[in-house]
Amino acid sequence: MSEESLLVSMEGKGHLRIIDLFEIERNTPDKWFNCTLSEVNGSLIRMGIFEGEFHWHHHMEEDEFFFVVSGKLLLDLEGETLELLPGQGYTVPRKVEHRTRAEERTIVLMVEGNTVKPDGD
Repeated sequence: MSEESLLVSMEGKGHLRIIDLFEIERNTPDKWFNCTLSEVNGSLIRMGIFEGEFHWHHHMEEDEFFFVVSGKLLLDLEGETLELLPGQGYTVPRKVEHRTRAEERTIVLMVEGNTVKPDGD
């Protein structure tokens, strides 16, 4: 399921619709997937499915919040790696270099400004 078809099926990025993360996950075979679920007061609520590693990047103007729904997210920052388990979250401040990794299929919710590029700056 592509992000575009998912958004079309959600009619306006989740407004007045139930969003089922586990249904999206079941219908997404990709190891890396990122889609916008909803927009709330200028912030995007995104779902990521991670397996493997993303590249190092930063966001010049926006903070980025990660919340693990299932699996285990490794969040690399300069000089340290954080391990986030289900029910745990972390905010990466703007301008901080970071990289996400997952050794197993992991579902993550992200909250970020609506100007953040999902592929990193």
